[in-house]
Amino acid sequence: MAEEKKRHIPIGPYHPLQEEPEFFKLRVEGERVVGLDIEIGYNHRGIEKLSESKHFEQAIFLVERICGICSTSHPFAYVNAVEELADINLPERAAYIRSVVGEVERIHSHLLWLGLAGHFIGYNTVWMWSWKYREPLLEACEKIFGNRQHYGMMKIGGVRRDISPEQGRFLSEKLEYVRKKVDMLDKAIEDDPVIGSRLKNAGVLPKEKAVEYCVVGPTARASGVDIDVRRDEAYAAYGMVEWKVPLRNEGDVYAKTKIRLEEIRQSINIIKQCIDALGKSGGEIEADVNDIPDGEGIGRHEAPRGEVFHYVRSHGGTVPFRHKVRAPSYMNVFSNKHAVVGGTVADAALTLAAVDPCYCCTERMQAVDKEGKSVLTSRELIKLSQEKTYELRREKGERV
Repeated sequence: MAEEKKRHIPIGPYHPLQEEPEFFKLRVEGERVVGLDIEIGYNHRGIEKLSESKHFEQAIFLVERICGICSTSHPFAYVNAVEELADINLPERAAYIRSVVGEVERIHSHLLWLGLAGHFIGYNTVWMWSWKYREPLLEACEKIFGNRQHYGMMKIGGVRRDISPEQGRFLSEKLEYVRKKVDMLDKAIEDDPVIGSRLKNAGVLPKEKAVEYCVVGPTARASGVDIDVRRDEAYAAYGMVEWKVPLRNEGDVYAKTKIRLEEIRQSINIIKQCIDALGKSGGEIEADVNDIPDGEGIGRHEAPRGEVFHYVRSHGGTVPFRHKVRAPSYMNVFSNKHAVVGGTVADAALTLAAVDPCYCCTERMQAVDKEGKSVLTSRELIKLSQEKTYELRREKGERV
């Protein structure tokens, strides 16, 4: 069919199945999707620039608000970066507590996604069940961390609050409840022919394409890419407990669903081991931190959607001189250029949602003039960024 006879279907930038504004333009022939254009950049908030005007401790609360569902993932990666920069050793008790917070977030994020997936295919029973079973976990978050979201637990060199034996037992009880309900949901998804027909062979991303697009998290592991920062470069308490990285090879929406369900079980195992360890040992929950020295650090954390990456550079002052954030959706969203193409229009929205995108985590800037016209292309922005990096290195006397 000639290009002029192809039809375009817009999804976004404002759409009931998208929490934030992004634009996906489907090129279709009848019901078949033959092409996809992706435009991001509708909601840039300048977090990285704001961070450069905040104290190192204040920046934790700033990056905590990059994303509501990943409200501990960004501060987790950020403090990892500053601790590498300043050569700070994390106390063992703080390491266990950090892992508890990170895995609680993973569980409730996956349950939220599972509910939305049910809603997307018109299966609102799954939606209501999943969110109902997520609620006790959020109650535990409020009891232990003080908030259902934005826990404020991370600090450079440790955590802000301890977890008492009573709180640990309370959380363990809620987790056992969640485990039973997840097993029930998993069996329902396996047995229901309607769910199977909607999820299986939809939005397939083969392993070679997953590697080509550099996807991360459940999106990668559902396509047979065996990566997980918690295992591959262990931090916090992840190297001190027993757990497995779930892996499937189908690469479709069904595989992504099953991966997340199994990750919930693994997260429960990690949390229970950490709580047991906290009950058997004492120790401090934070290290002594003095001034942050001159230098740079990289922090990584396996967020529910995949690897979160923070780069922090210090010139020995009280604020970050440079702060760079890369969220997992920045890598995963563009894999839809392959996964959506070849499928039906009905599957497109579900496939787009299958990577669990967070667009406000992902945003990048664009320079425009007073009339709103683009001043710099993406390549020119990259060139400016590289030149700035070289300039910083020359100031430090490093080889360029």
